[in-house]
Amino acid sequence: MSYDTSGGHGPPGGSPPLDEGEAEDLLRCICFKTGPPRKVGVELEWLIHDRDRPRVPVEHDRLEAATAVLRALPLSAAVTFEPGGQLELSSRPAGSLTECVETTAADLAAVRAALDPLGLVPVGLGVDPWHPPRRLLREPRYDAMETALDRSGPAGRVMMCNTASVQVCLDAGEEEPGPLGYGRRWQLCHLLGAVLVAVFANSPLRLGRPTSWRSTRQSLWAALDPWRPVAPPHGPLPREAWAGHVLDTPVMCIREDSGPWSVPDGLTFRDWIRTGAPRPPVRADLDYHISTLFPPVRPRGHLELRMIDAQYGADGWLVPLAVTTALFDDPEAAETVFRTVAPLAGAAGPEPAPLNALWTRAARDGLSDPELRAAAAVCFGAALEALPRLGASGRVQEAAAGFHDRYVARGRCPADDLPALLAPIGPGGPGHHSEGFRP
Repeated sequence: MSYDTSGGHGPPGGSPPLDEGEAEDLLRCICFKTGPPRKVGVELEWLIHDRDRPRVPVEHDRLEAATAVLRALPLSAAVTFEPGGQLELSSRPAGSLTECVETTAADLAAVRAALDPLGLVPVGLGVDPWHPPRRLLREPRYDAMETALDRSGPAGRVMMCNTASVQVCLDAGEEEPGPLGYGRRWQLCHLLGAVLVAVFANSPLRLGRPTSWRSTRQSLWAALDPWRPVAPPHGPLPREAWAGHVLDTPVMCIREDSGPWSVPDGLTFRDWIRTGAPRPPVRADLDYHISTLFPPVRPRGHLELRMIDAQYGADGWLVPLAVTTALFDDPEAAETVFRTVAPLAGAAGPEPAPLNALWTRAARDGLSDPELRAAAAVCFGAALEALPRLGASGRVQEAAAGFHDRYVARGRCPADDLPALLAPIGPGGPGHHSEGFRP
Protein backbone atom coordinates (compact mmCIF):
# COMPACT_ATOMS: atom_id res chain seq x y z
CA MET A 1 0.00 0.00 0.00
CA SER A 2 1.56 3.22 -1.09
CA TYR A 3 1.50 5.09 2.20
CA ASP A 4 5.17 6.01 1.77
CA THR A 5 8.23 5.03 -0.22
CA SER A 6 11.37 3.09 0.58
CA GLY A 7 13.34 6.27 1.17
CA GLY A 8 14.73 6.69 -2.34
CA HIS A 9 17.66 5.11 -4.10
CA GLY A 10 20.18 7.95 -4.06
CA PRO A 11 22.32 9.47 -1.32
CA PRO A 12 20.86 12.21 0.90
CA GLY A 13 22.08 15.72 0.56
CA GLY A 14 21.79 19.02 2.39
CA SER A 15 20.08 17.64 5.50
CA PRO A 16 21.30 18.14 9.07
CA PRO A 17 22.86 15.19 10.92
CA LEU A 18 20.52 13.05 13.02
CA ASP A 19 21.19 12.63 16.73
CA GLU A 20 20.21 9.59 18.78
CA GLY A 21 17.36 11.17 20.71
CA GLU A 22 15.87 12.63 17.55
CA ALA A 23 16.05 9.23 15.85
CA GLU A 24 14.25 7.56 18.76
CA ASP A 25 11.54 10.23 18.77
CA LEU A 26 11.03 9.92 15.03
CA LEU A 27 10.69 6.14 15.22
CA ARG A 28 8.17 6.32 18.05
CA CYS A 29 6.09 8.91 16.19
CA ILE A 30 6.19 7.83 12.56
CA CYS A 31 5.89 4.06 12.83
CA PHE A 32 2.64 3.77 14.81
CA LYS A 33 0.11 6.40 13.70
CA THR A 34 -2.87 5.66 15.88
CA GLY A 35 -6.59 6.17 15.37
CA PRO A 36 -9.69 4.09 14.66
CA PRO A 37 -8.91 1.53 11.94
CA ARG A 38 -10.31 2.84 8.66
CA LYS A 39 -7.84 2.20 5.83
CA VAL A 40 -6.82 -1.07 4.20
CA GLY A 41 -4.44 -1.84 1.38
CA VAL A 42 -2.63 -4.72 -0.24
CA GLU A 43 0.72 -5.26 -1.94
CA LEU A 44 0.61 -8.13 -4.42
CA GLU A 45 3.82 -9.67 -5.73
CA TRP A 46 3.74 -11.93 -8.77
CA LEU A 47 6.25 -14.13 -10.54
CA ILE A 48 6.23 -13.52 -14.29
CA HIS A 49 6.26 -16.72 -16.35
CA ASP A 50 5.91 -17.67 -19.97
CA ARG A 51 2.24 -18.52 -20.37
CA ASP A 52 2.83 -21.72 -22.37
CA ARG A 53 6.30 -22.75 -21.15
CA PRO A 54 6.48 -21.83 -17.47
CA ARG A 55 9.52 -24.01 -16.83
CA VAL A 56 11.56 -21.99 -19.35
CA PRO A 57 13.00 -18.76 -17.87
CA VAL A 58 11.63 -15.59 -19.46
CA GLU A 59 14.29 -13.76 -21.44
CA HIS A 60 15.46 -10.42 -20.11
CA ASP A 61 14.28 -8.48 -23.17
CA ARG A 62 10.75 -9.88 -22.82
CA LEU A 63 10.65 -8.80 -19.17
CA GLU A 64 11.89 -5.35 -20.15
CA ALA A 65 9.11 -5.12 -22.74
CA ALA A 66 6.57 -6.16 -20.11
CA THR A 67 7.95 -3.56 -17.72
CA ALA A 68 7.46 -0.81 -20.28
CA VAL A 69 3.92 -1.95 -21.09
CA LEU A 70 2.84 -2.19 -17.45
CA ARG A 71 4.36 1.15 -16.44
CA ALA A 72 2.29 2.81 -19.18
CA LEU A 73 -1.03 1.46 -17.85
CA PRO A 74 -3.36 3.91 -16.06
CA LEU A 75 -3.53 1.86 -12.85
CA SER A 76 -4.67 2.91 -9.42
CA ALA A 77 -1.86 0.89 -7.83
CA ALA A 78 1.82 1.73 -7.91
CA VAL A 79 3.82 -0.61 -10.16
CA THR A 80 7.31 -1.71 -9.16
CA PHE A 81 9.57 -4.64 -9.96
CA GLU A 82 11.64 -6.80 -7.64
CA PRO A 83 15.27 -7.76 -8.41
CA GLY A 84 14.34 -11.02 -10.16
CA GLY A 85 11.69 -9.37 -12.32
CA GLN A 86 8.74 -10.07 -10.00
CA LEU A 87 5.89 -7.62 -10.45
CA GLU A 88 4.53 -5.77 -7.42
CA LEU A 89 1.24 -3.87 -7.35
CA SER A 90 0.86 -1.65 -4.27
CA SER A 91 -2.67 -0.38 -3.78
CA ARG A 92 -3.53 3.02 -2.49
CA PRO A 93 -5.03 3.14 1.01
CA ALA A 94 -8.71 2.32 0.56
CA GLY A 95 -11.56 3.43 2.77
CA SER A 96 -13.04 -0.07 2.93
CA LEU A 97 -12.29 -3.68 2.10
CA THR A 98 -14.74 -3.50 -0.80
CA GLU A 99 -13.01 -0.48 -2.32
CA CYS A 100 -9.61 -2.15 -1.98
CA VAL A 101 -10.85 -5.34 -3.65
CA GLU A 102 -12.59 -3.58 -6.51
CA THR A 103 -9.72 -1.26 -7.43
CA THR A 104 -7.11 -4.02 -7.13
CA ALA A 105 -9.19 -6.46 -9.17
CA ALA A 106 -9.55 -3.86 -11.93
CA ASP A 107 -5.80 -3.24 -11.93
CA LEU A 108 -5.08 -6.97 -12.12
CA ALA A 109 -7.46 -7.41 -15.02
CA ALA A 110 -5.64 -4.66 -16.89
CA VAL A 111 -2.24 -6.21 -16.08
CA ARG A 112 -3.29 -9.66 -17.29
CA ALA A 113 -4.73 -8.20 -20.49
CA ALA A 114 -1.53 -6.27 -21.16
CA LEU A 115 0.74 -9.26 -20.55
CA ASP A 116 -1.28 -11.74 -22.58
CA PRO A 117 -0.20 -10.48 -26.04
CA LEU A 118 3.40 -10.85 -24.84
CA GLY A 119 2.79 -14.50 -23.97
CA LEU A 120 3.39 -13.76 -20.28
CA VAL A 121 1.30 -14.34 -17.18
CA PRO A 122 1.51 -13.23 -13.51
CA VAL A 123 1.80 -16.31 -11.31
CA GLY A 124 0.84 -16.44 -7.63
CA LEU A 125 3.32 -18.75 -5.92
CA GLY A 126 5.38 -18.06 -2.81
CA VAL A 127 8.61 -19.32 -4.43
CA ASP A 128 9.40 -19.96 -8.06
CA PRO A 129 9.13 -23.77 -8.27
CA TRP A 130 11.57 -24.22 -11.16
CA HIS A 131 14.11 -21.47 -11.70
CA PRO A 132 17.33 -20.60 -9.83
CA PRO A 133 17.78 -16.99 -8.69
CA ARG A 134 18.65 -14.61 -11.51
CA ARG A 135 18.97 -10.93 -10.63
CA LEU A 136 17.84 -8.65 -13.43
CA LEU A 137 17.86 -5.26 -11.72
CA ARG A 138 21.34 -3.79 -11.47
CA GLU A 139 21.03 -0.90 -9.04
CA PRO A 140 23.26 0.16 -6.13
CA ARG A 141 20.53 -0.81 -3.65
CA TYR A 142 20.34 -4.39 -4.87
CA ASP A 143 24.09 -4.72 -5.36
CA ALA A 144 24.53 -3.74 -1.72
CA MET A 145 21.69 -5.96 -0.55
CA GLU A 146 23.16 -8.98 -2.30
CA THR A 147 26.58 -8.34 -0.77
CA ALA A 148 25.15 -7.93 2.73
CA LEU A 149 22.88 -10.98 2.62
CA ASP A 150 25.51 -13.21 0.99
CA ARG A 151 27.42 -13.05 4.27
CA SER A 152 24.75 -15.26 5.84
CA GLY A 153 24.27 -17.75 3.00
CA PRO A 154 22.25 -18.28 -0.18
CA ALA A 155 18.77 -17.45 1.18
CA GLY A 156 19.13 -13.75 0.39
CA ARG A 157 19.53 -14.22 -3.35
CA VAL A 158 16.55 -16.55 -3.54
CA MET A 159 14.46 -14.13 -1.49
CA MET A 160 15.38 -11.23 -3.77
CA CYS A 161 14.75 -13.00 -7.07
CA ASN A 162 12.37 -15.94 -6.57
CA THR A 163 9.76 -15.10 -3.92
CA ALA A 164 6.35 -13.44 -4.00
CA SER A 165 3.78 -12.59 -1.35
CA VAL A 166 0.46 -11.04 -0.43
CA GLN A 167 1.15 -8.21 2.00
CA VAL A 168 -1.86 -6.87 3.86
CA CYS A 169 -1.64 -3.28 5.13
CA LEU A 170 -3.86 -2.14 8.00
CA ASP A 171 -4.03 0.90 10.24
CA ALA A 172 -1.97 0.62 13.41
CA GLY A 173 -5.05 0.93 15.63
CA GLU A 174 -6.42 3.08 18.40
CA GLU A 175 -4.32 4.73 21.08
CA GLU A 176 -6.51 3.36 23.87
CA PRO A 177 -6.32 -0.32 24.88
CA GLY A 178 -8.96 -2.74 23.65
CA PRO A 179 -9.62 -5.07 20.72
CA LEU A 180 -8.65 -2.33 18.23
CA GLY A 181 -5.86 -0.79 20.32
CA TYR A 182 -2.48 -0.60 18.61
CA GLY A 183 -0.73 -2.55 21.37
CA ARG A 184 -3.20 -5.42 21.11
CA ARG A 185 -3.01 -5.41 17.31
CA TRP A 186 0.78 -5.45 17.39
CA GLN A 187 0.75 -8.50 19.67
CA LEU A 188 -1.97 -10.14 17.59
CA CYS A 189 0.13 -9.75 14.44
CA HIS A 190 2.90 -11.92 15.84
CA LEU A 191 0.61 -14.69 17.12
CA LEU A 192 -1.99 -14.76 14.37
CA GLY A 193 0.86 -14.34 11.89
CA ALA A 194 1.96 -17.93 12.43
CA VAL A 195 -1.59 -19.12 11.72
CA LEU A 196 -1.65 -17.07 8.51
CA VAL A 197 1.66 -18.65 7.44
CA ALA A 198 0.17 -22.12 7.93
CA VAL A 199 -3.20 -21.38 6.32
CA PHE A 200 -1.81 -19.76 3.17
CA ALA A 201 1.43 -21.74 2.78
CA ASN A 202 1.94 -22.04 -0.98
CA SER A 203 5.59 -22.77 -1.73
CA PRO A 204 6.53 -26.44 -1.24
CA LEU A 205 8.72 -26.71 -4.36
CA ARG A 206 12.04 -25.26 -5.43
CA LEU A 207 14.28 -26.07 -8.40
CA GLY A 208 11.72 -28.61 -9.55
CA ARG A 209 11.74 -30.66 -6.34
CA PRO A 210 9.71 -30.76 -3.13
CA THR A 211 11.33 -29.13 -0.13
CA SER A 212 10.65 -30.06 3.48
CA TRP A 213 8.48 -26.93 3.92
CA ARG A 214 4.90 -26.02 3.07
CA SER A 215 6.11 -22.41 2.98
CA THR A 216 9.62 -22.51 1.62
CA ARG A 217 9.32 -18.75 1.23
CA GLN A 218 8.92 -18.27 4.98
CA SER A 219 11.90 -20.54 5.67
CA LEU A 220 14.03 -18.44 3.33
CA TRP A 221 13.01 -15.15 4.93
CA ALA A 222 13.81 -16.53 8.38
CA ALA A 223 17.32 -17.45 7.18
CA LEU A 224 18.28 -14.08 5.66
CA ASP A 225 20.62 -13.03 8.45
CA PRO A 226 20.54 -12.89 12.27
CA TRP A 227 18.85 -9.46 12.47
CA ARG A 228 16.91 -8.29 9.45
CA PRO A 229 13.92 -10.70 9.43
CA VAL A 230 13.48 -10.77 13.21
CA ALA A 231 10.61 -9.12 15.08
CA PRO A 232 11.26 -6.94 18.12
CA PRO A 233 9.66 -7.93 21.42
CA HIS A 234 5.87 -7.58 21.14
CA GLY A 235 5.20 -6.57 24.72
CA PRO A 236 3.16 -3.67 26.12
CA LEU A 237 5.42 -0.93 24.67
CA PRO A 238 5.64 -1.53 20.91
CA ARG A 239 6.86 1.98 20.09
CA GLU A 240 9.85 1.70 22.38
CA ALA A 241 10.58 -1.88 21.31
CA TRP A 242 10.50 -0.98 17.62
CA ALA A 243 12.65 2.13 18.07
CA GLY A 244 15.30 0.14 19.91
CA HIS A 245 15.15 -2.67 17.34
CA VAL A 246 15.65 -0.32 14.40
CA LEU A 247 18.59 1.51 15.97
CA ASP A 248 20.31 -1.69 17.13
CA THR A 249 20.04 -3.51 13.78
CA PRO A 250 23.10 -3.29 11.51
CA VAL A 251 22.71 -1.03 8.52
CA MET A 252 22.62 -2.84 5.19
CA CYS A 253 24.50 -0.15 3.30
CA ILE A 254 25.54 3.49 3.26
CA ARG A 255 24.47 5.34 0.15
CA GLU A 256 27.19 7.17 -1.74
CA ASP A 257 27.31 9.97 -4.33
CA SER A 258 29.13 7.80 -6.84
CA GLY A 259 30.38 4.27 -7.26
CA PRO A 260 29.14 1.25 -5.32
CA TRP A 261 27.56 1.84 -1.96
CA SER A 262 29.60 0.73 1.04
CA VAL A 263 28.35 -2.33 2.92
CA PRO A 264 29.68 -2.21 6.49
CA ASP A 265 29.73 -5.39 8.53
CA GLY A 266 27.94 -5.11 11.87
CA LEU A 267 27.58 -1.31 12.04
CA THR A 268 24.28 -0.62 13.82
CA PHE A 269 22.37 2.56 13.08
CA ARG A 270 22.93 3.63 16.69
CA ASP A 271 26.70 3.19 16.29
CA TRP A 272 26.57 5.07 13.00
CA ILE A 273 24.93 8.03 14.74
CA ARG A 274 27.47 7.95 17.57
CA THR A 275 30.56 7.68 15.37
CA GLY A 276 29.41 9.77 12.41
CA ALA A 277 31.58 7.68 10.11
CA PRO A 278 31.96 7.38 7.18
CA ARG A 279 29.55 10.36 7.17
CA PRO A 280 26.89 11.47 9.67
CA PRO A 281 23.48 9.91 9.01
CA VAL A 282 20.46 12.10 8.29
CA ARG A 283 16.68 11.57 8.43
CA ALA A 284 16.61 10.09 4.90
CA ASP A 285 19.14 7.46 6.01
CA LEU A 286 16.84 6.41 8.84
CA ASP A 287 13.89 6.10 6.47
CA TYR A 288 16.01 4.05 4.11
CA HIS A 289 17.30 1.83 6.93
CA ILE A 290 13.72 0.96 7.90
CA SER A 291 13.07 -0.15 4.33
CA THR A 292 15.92 -2.70 4.62
CA LEU A 293 14.37 -4.43 7.65
CA PHE A 294 12.14 -7.39 6.81
CA PRO A 295 10.34 -8.56 9.96
CA PRO A 296 7.03 -10.40 9.51
CA VAL A 297 5.22 -7.22 10.56
CA ARG A 298 6.74 -3.85 9.72
CA PRO A 299 5.21 -0.70 11.25
CA ARG A 300 5.37 2.17 8.77
CA GLY A 301 2.66 4.35 10.24
CA HIS A 302 0.36 1.49 9.32
CA LEU A 303 1.04 -2.23 9.92
CA GLU A 304 2.50 -4.12 6.97
CA LEU A 305 1.86 -7.87 7.38
CA ARG A 306 4.48 -9.63 5.27
CA MET A 307 4.14 -13.33 6.12
CA ILE A 308 1.61 -14.58 3.54
CA ASP A 309 2.70 -16.51 0.44
CA ALA A 310 1.40 -15.35 -2.93
CA GLN A 311 -1.72 -17.31 -3.87
CA TYR A 312 -2.56 -18.97 -7.19
CA GLY A 313 -5.85 -18.54 -9.02
CA ALA A 314 -7.47 -15.39 -10.35
CA ASP A 315 -9.07 -14.58 -6.98
CA GLY A 316 -6.54 -16.31 -4.71
CA TRP A 317 -5.27 -13.01 -3.31
CA LEU A 318 -8.78 -12.02 -2.20
CA VAL A 319 -8.93 -14.52 0.64
CA PRO A 320 -5.89 -13.52 2.70
CA LEU A 321 -6.75 -9.86 2.22
CA ALA A 322 -10.36 -10.31 3.30
CA VAL A 323 -9.75 -12.73 6.15
CA THR A 324 -6.88 -10.76 7.65
CA THR A 325 -8.80 -7.49 7.44
CA ALA A 326 -11.85 -9.05 9.09
CA LEU A 327 -9.82 -10.54 11.94
CA PHE A 328 -8.15 -7.23 12.75
CA ASP A 329 -10.76 -4.59 11.97
CA ASP A 330 -14.00 -6.17 13.18
CA PRO A 331 -14.01 -5.73 17.00
CA GLU A 332 -15.94 -8.95 17.70
CA ALA A 333 -13.71 -11.04 15.46
CA ALA A 334 -10.57 -9.40 16.85
CA GLU A 335 -11.57 -10.30 20.40
CA THR A 336 -12.43 -13.89 19.47
CA VAL A 337 -9.19 -14.39 17.59
CA PHE A 338 -7.05 -12.84 20.30
CA ARG A 339 -8.48 -15.27 22.87
CA THR A 340 -7.85 -18.10 20.42
CA VAL A 341 -4.23 -17.32 19.55
CA ALA A 342 -3.02 -15.96 22.90
CA PRO A 343 -2.35 -19.49 24.23
CA LEU A 344 -0.05 -20.06 21.24
CA ALA A 345 2.48 -17.77 22.91
CA GLY A 346 3.49 -20.74 25.06
CA ALA A 347 4.07 -22.88 21.99
CA ALA A 348 6.18 -20.13 20.42
CA GLY A 349 8.76 -20.15 23.19
CA PRO A 350 11.19 -17.33 23.98
CA GLU A 351 12.55 -16.81 20.46
CA PRO A 352 11.12 -13.94 18.39
CA ALA A 353 9.04 -14.44 15.26
CA PRO A 354 9.76 -15.86 12.74
CA LEU A 355 12.53 -17.88 14.40
CA ASN A 356 10.51 -19.47 17.17
CA ALA A 357 9.06 -22.96 17.26
CA LEU A 358 5.50 -21.92 16.40
CA TRP A 359 6.47 -20.06 13.23
CA THR A 360 8.80 -22.88 12.21
CA ARG A 361 6.00 -25.42 12.60
CA ALA A 362 3.66 -23.21 10.60
CA ALA A 363 6.10 -22.92 7.69
CA ARG A 364 7.08 -26.60 7.78
CA ASP A 365 3.79 -28.32 8.52
CA GLY A 366 1.02 -25.95 7.47
CA LEU A 367 -2.36 -27.05 8.79
CA SER A 368 -1.24 -30.64 9.29
CA ASP A 369 -0.14 -29.27 12.69
CA PRO A 370 -3.13 -29.99 15.01
CA GLU A 371 -2.72 -26.87 17.15
CA LEU A 372 -2.49 -24.56 14.16
CA ARG A 373 -5.39 -26.32 12.46
CA ALA A 374 -7.62 -25.79 15.50
CA ALA A 375 -6.69 -22.11 15.70
CA ALA A 376 -7.25 -21.65 11.96
CA ALA A 377 -10.73 -23.16 12.20
CA VAL A 378 -11.77 -20.63 14.86
CA CYS A 379 -10.14 -17.74 13.00
CA PHE A 380 -11.85 -18.57 9.71
CA GLY A 381 -15.18 -19.00 11.44
CA ALA A 382 -14.81 -15.55 13.01
CA ALA A 383 -13.76 -14.03 9.69
CA LEU A 384 -16.69 -15.54 7.79
CA GLU A 385 -19.08 -14.07 10.35
CA ALA A 386 -17.34 -10.68 10.27
CA LEU A 387 -17.14 -10.18 6.50
CA PRO A 388 -20.85 -9.28 6.08
CA ARG A 389 -20.50 -6.78 8.92
CA LEU A 390 -17.62 -5.16 7.02
CA GLY A 391 -19.78 -4.90 3.89
CA ALA A 392 -17.80 -7.50 1.94
CA SER A 393 -19.32 -8.40 -1.41
CA GLY A 394 -20.81 -11.78 -2.20
CA ARG A 395 -17.77 -12.52 -4.36
CA VAL A 396 -15.42 -12.00 -1.43
CA GLN A 397 -17.57 -13.98 1.00
CA GLU A 398 -17.86 -16.87 -1.45
CA ALA A 399 -14.10 -16.93 -2.05
CA ALA A 400 -13.38 -17.05 1.69
CA ALA A 401 -16.02 -19.74 2.30
CA GLY A 402 -14.70 -21.81 -0.60
CA PHE A 403 -11.15 -21.59 0.72
CA HIS A 404 -12.40 -22.68 4.16
CA ASP A 405 -14.18 -25.70 2.76
CA ARG A 406 -11.34 -26.76 0.49
CA TYR A 407 -8.46 -26.25 2.90
CA VAL A 408 -9.09 -25.15 6.48
CA ALA A 409 -11.93 -27.59 7.21
CA ARG A 410 -9.75 -30.42 5.91
CA GLY A 411 -6.53 -29.43 7.67
CA ARG A 412 -4.87 -28.59 4.37
CA CYS A 413 -3.23 -25.56 2.73
CA PRO A 414 -2.58 -24.61 -0.91
CA ALA A 415 0.89 -26.16 -0.74
CA ASP A 416 -0.74 -29.58 -0.39
CA ASP A 417 -2.25 -29.22 -3.88
CA LEU A 418 0.69 -27.64 -5.63
CA PRO A 419 2.90 -30.60 -6.62
CA ALA A 420 0.01 -32.21 -8.52
CA LEU A 421 -1.17 -28.94 -10.06
CA LEU A 422 2.28 -28.13 -11.43
CA ALA A 423 3.07 -31.60 -12.76
CA PRO A 424 3.73 -31.71 -16.54
CA ILE A 425 0.99 -33.59 -18.37
CA GLY A 426 -0.62 -34.35 -21.68
CA PRO A 427 0.29 -33.62 -25.26
CA GLY A 428 1.99 -30.37 -24.36
CA GLY A 429 4.76 -32.37 -22.73
CA PRO A 430 7.15 -31.09 -20.05
CA GLY A 431 6.73 -27.48 -19.13
CA HIS A 432 2.95 -27.22 -19.43
CA HIS A 433 0.64 -26.55 -16.52
CA SER A 434 -1.94 -29.18 -15.77
CA GLU A 435 -5.53 -28.31 -16.66
CA GLY A 436 -6.32 -27.68 -13.00
CA PHE A 437 -3.72 -24.95 -12.51
CA ARG A 438 -4.57 -21.34 -13.23
CA PRO A 439 -1.71 -18.97 -12.35
